Order: sequence, then C-alpha cells, then structure tokens
Amino acid sequence: MTKIVIRWKGKPEKHDYAAAAAYLSLTMDKPTAKAVAKKLKRAAILQYPAKDIFRASRLALLSASNYHVEKDQQRIMAQERLSPLLLYRDERNGILIIADGYHRLCAVYKFDEDAIIPCKIV
Repeated sequence: MTKIVIRWKGKPEKHDYAAAAAYLSLTMDKPTAKAVAKKLKRAAILQYPAKDIFRASRLALLSASNYHVEKDQQRIMAQERLSPLLLYRDERNGILIIADGYHRLCAVYKFDEDAIIPCKIV
C-alpha cells in the first residue's frame, strides 16, 4: 500500500490568524484573543505528532463525513500543501486549544496518526 505524503506550507496563511482570534474570542475577551493571535504570528514553527496534539487537546476525532475534513482529505490526496496549525496552551485548564486547524488535524490523522504536524504554539 502506498503511503500518502502530507505536504505543508512553510507558514500559516494570513487569514488563519484572524480565524484563530475569532475562535479564541469565544473563551477569552477579544483584546486577549487578538494578543494571542499576534503572539502566534511571531512564534516559531514546531512539530508534534498528530496523536499527541489530539491527546493534549482532549478533542474527539471528527468523522471523515464532516464536510471540512473531507475537503482537507481531498486536498491531501491532490498533494496540496496544508497550512500549519495554530495552538494555544490553556495552562489554567491544562489543555491545548486548537485555535486554527482542527479539521486539517482530523484529515491528517485519518491518513497517519503518527504524522508530524508543523504548528505554531503559545
């Protein structure tokens, strides 16, 4: 069986930071969410296994029938580059928040739970 190669962009897209700030504003005030997104812009790219990101986030794996997961799986099959994930350490609650890239993570996990995923994390 041929292993699928998952390709990544060198950095997140500009709109990923806005999406991260919008998502984070659901759990913190907007100025703090914007400040976190700004910190993410300056953060270095690190790499973590998909399964570890899931474990730290405590999120469930979305079904392949989810529209966005399916769309990202198609992008993977077409060898399109995916944007790195944007992650936030919620130290108060001891969990990892996937500020942007949850659907991409689910799509990648379906192909390879050990896949190394580039991320920015603060």
